[in-house]
Amino acid sequence: QVQLVESGGGLVQAGGSLRLSCAASRIIISIDVMEWYRQAPGKPRELVAVFTRGGSTNYPDSVKGRFTISRDYGKNTMYLQMNSLKPEDTAVYYCRWRGTSVDYWGQGTQVTVSS
Repeated sequence: QVQLVESGGGLVQAGGSLRLSCAASRIIISIDVMEWYRQAPGKPRELVAVFTRGGSTNYPDSVKGRFTISRDYGKNTMYLQMNSLKPEDTAVYYCRWRGTSVDYWGQGTQVTVSS
């Protein structure tokens, strides 16, 4: 069974940067889309970054220009580079890899941005 292990979360001051990692326990070749979500207390889960099999990326306005999704197939890992962080970015961040008949989620990693 494939597992996604997240790392890189922590505490950072406003304006700082963090890079989150999402590593798969084995190589996956059937993934159609890779995503990052976040969920803050009292708020619904929000999609913040998408990387498709065709190579396109998408971001909501709330993070566009500040967050970048990428992947390294050699390391079976995807990343979320977060720059110019704001207190409203504080949330638990989850990675998700999905394709036909597969849907894998990471365990979540806490990101806290202090003002």
